[in-house]
Amino acid sequence: MKARVQKIFHALTPKAEALVLSNATDPHLDASFFYVFDVPGGLFEGSFAIALPDGTTHVLSTPLEEESARQAAKRDPAIEVHVPQRREEWESTVRDLLPKSGPVGLHFRELTHEGFLRLEKIAPGTAWVDASAAIRRARMIKDSIEIERLERAGGIGSSVAREIPGMLKTGITELELAAEIEYRMMKHGASGRSFSTIAAFGSHGAEPHFAPEDRKLEPGASIVCDFGAYYRRYASDITRSFHFGTEDAELKRVHETVEKAQSAALAVVRAGVPAKQVHLAAQQVIDDSPWKGRFTHGLGHSIGLAVHDGFSMNHLIDEPLEIGMTITVEPGIYLPGRGGVRIEDDILVTEKGYRFLTTAPRGYLEVPA
Repeated sequence: MKARVQKIFHALTPKAEALVLSNATDPHLDASFFYVFDVPGGLFEGSFAIALPDGTTHVLSTPLEEESARQAAKRDPAIEVHVPQRREEWESTVRDLLPKSGPVGLHFRELTHEGFLRLEKIAPGTAWVDASAAIRRARMIKDSIEIERLERAGGIGSSVAREIPGMLKTGITELELAAEIEYRMMKHGASGRSFSTIAAFGSHGAEPHFAPEDRKLEPGASIVCDFGAYYRRYASDITRSFHFGTEDAELKRVHETVEKAQSAALAVVRAGVPAKQVHLAAQQVIDDSPWKGRFTHGLGHSIGLAVHDGFSMNHLIDEPLEIGMTITVEPGIYLPGRGGVRIEDDILVTEKGYRFLTTAPRGYLEVPA
């Protein structure tokens, strides 16, 4: 991971003599710890990564993950693992590894206040600088290892999306469908879900971030399923919408409009295009339809070690797309009291435009009741 560390330091302003990434307890784990230390398993609660400008990274692990840490270090000569046994030993090891002078970078965006106070106690008088922007910048452009894992995660999500029509039956609850989706992802090789699965029936589909309840599926209902898999810590995020039972003419037209909106956005994707132009391409299609104003969120976001990986796609973002970015494209139309349709895919920005990381069918589908 030497190149990743050096990429962070290259983007870091003001410059620093070291970078400290600190984990608290789950779920307050800094994904950037795993960006500079590529280890597939374990929580690494309370662990530190101390990275240096030459690409060397010192990892302080608890005994709980010692074996995983040492195995990962064998694969990466830039990693050195330390396993302090007592609090005093932890503090002295951190103190010894930090530079004796010069600023030290911290990931302010993810560091807990308690973690900062602990570092202040260990190294009083140290000049701390915020490395959040440099870390975000480095993580935004994916390397070949990250792309391969994102593609695998997208493949898992796509496989399960193809299986959802076979899961739908009268009487299944939203909670049961969400549980089945997560089970299928694990069967296909996921290490876990990348966020809380959304399964929304009927009017619940009009709320983009709905949490499943015990509502039962009935004929005539629309269905929105938004879910994602982790593969070796990298996430996917896919949404597919269906209709259960007899055709609903309006919702079919809504679905077709959302498809057109996604296609319009994808047609704009290429390196150098401001993110807002991609969003506005989708929004224009929806605003020209009978459902103007019912696209109520940004078009998407970057995806990587986190589902929302630090980059937004909405009408306010001037930041241009770059080769190697991985983003979601997820237009939707939401009709309160009626239902909703969202189609979401993960893509890689390439030299010629983009490549799909998720591949499940996107078209309107009526599942027989």
